[in-house]
Amino acid sequence: MTANRDPAGSAPPLAETRQPVHLRDLVRYFLKLGTFGFGGPIALAGYMQRELVEERGWISKDEYLEGLALAQLAPGPLAAQLAIYLGWVRGRILGATVVAIAFVLPSFLMVLGLAALYLVYGGLPWMQGLFYGIGAAVIAIIARSAVKLVKLSLARDWLLWSVFVVNAVVTGWTETEVIWVILSSGLLIVLVRAMPRVQPGQAAMSIAPWGWLIEGLHGAASAHTLWKVVIYFAEAGAFVFGSGLAIVPFLHGGVVDTFHWLNDQQFLDAVAVAMITPGPVVITTAFIGYLVGGLSGASLAAVGTFLPCYLFVVLPAPYYRRFAGNRSIKAFVDGVTAAATGAIAGAVFVLGRRSILDIPTATIAVVTLAATLKLKKLREPLIIAVAGLAGLLLKGPG
Repeated sequence: MTANRDPAGSAPPLAETRQPVHLRDLVRYFLKLGTFGFGGPIALAGYMQRELVEERGWISKDEYLEGLALAQLAPGPLAAQLAIYLGWVRGRILGATVVAIAFVLPSFLMVLGLAALYLVYGGLPWMQGLFYGIGAAVIAIIARSAVKLVKLSLARDWLLWSVFVVNAVVTGWTETEVIWVILSSGLLIVLVRAMPRVQPGQAAMSIAPWGWLIEGLHGAASAHTLWKVVIYFAEAGAFVFGSGLAIVPFLHGGVVDTFHWLNDQQFLDAVAVAMITPGPVVITTAFIGYLVGGLSGASLAAVGTFLPCYLFVVLPAPYYRRFAGNRSIKAFVDGVTAAATGAIAGAVFVLGRRSILDIPTATIAVVTLAATLKLKKLREPLIIAVAGLAGLLLKGPG
């Protein structure tokens, strides 16, 4: 088997995958993950690690960890960026592009359907009952995925564990991922493990007329409003670091407080839709876009959100792989990965505090965690369906 190389042929070999894979098989996998992958970005990253690294051997452990670190370094949705990087590893620009489309398209279509129903029926009263149960189950699924990531990235390194704990506390305290803490963690590991040493004499390294396309909650959206939609969601994709948890406060400030596109309840419904549909959590932007400007608004919001994260992966990827074997870069990646894992643990705490509301939800979470740990072949869609049904029975449809 030949190690992967940079397109120019100058990249040092990276860790080989255990099994060959055709790009169409990878596309089929991400179509399936985008259709049935519940639990948010951390759970989705956990599925990729389990299924692509451990079970199928299509991606090596090093490649996965490099993708996870790059996804954390760049702003935008973590799971989508990790998927795009893994597609790039196997198929360069074509692989990254088709994997991105395959991963996002299923949840985008589902959200379009739910948004259309929302406009017709004026709300989703059953959503709160479903989310009552689903939210608790999702916390358990994310917690299990976080444990898997800890085992994969930290081992018994006390320095990485220290970085993990600091970032977990910071994220839990601030309720968001603090990018300068994550980057500082990477620099700290570089200083401790791989401070660059220059040898003597060594040189330094250098709009449409059809109404249904633009019809939202407040009637037909103007071209000016649709332009605001694409610019605003491009900002969200380009400047918000971390998971769906990090993007929600940013979106609330603009969607509700600045532009007044939605009220608080409508915004919460949009977030709930994203949480009960598979795929990346930030697909909530498409739901919001639909409520603002119909199909055109949804499409522009989705493109605005995901195009920056696509570019932030494929543009640096060739150079990232070329220098991935450098001691300083490896140390930086180790530090950032440990910091990201700590931030994930902090996010689990924040999400759990908001979703574990009482004895029934605590029971659902504990039972889900026990089931995922004991029954290895139990798949998440079944867990989500059962938890949603339990929520409806406990809380009622309204």
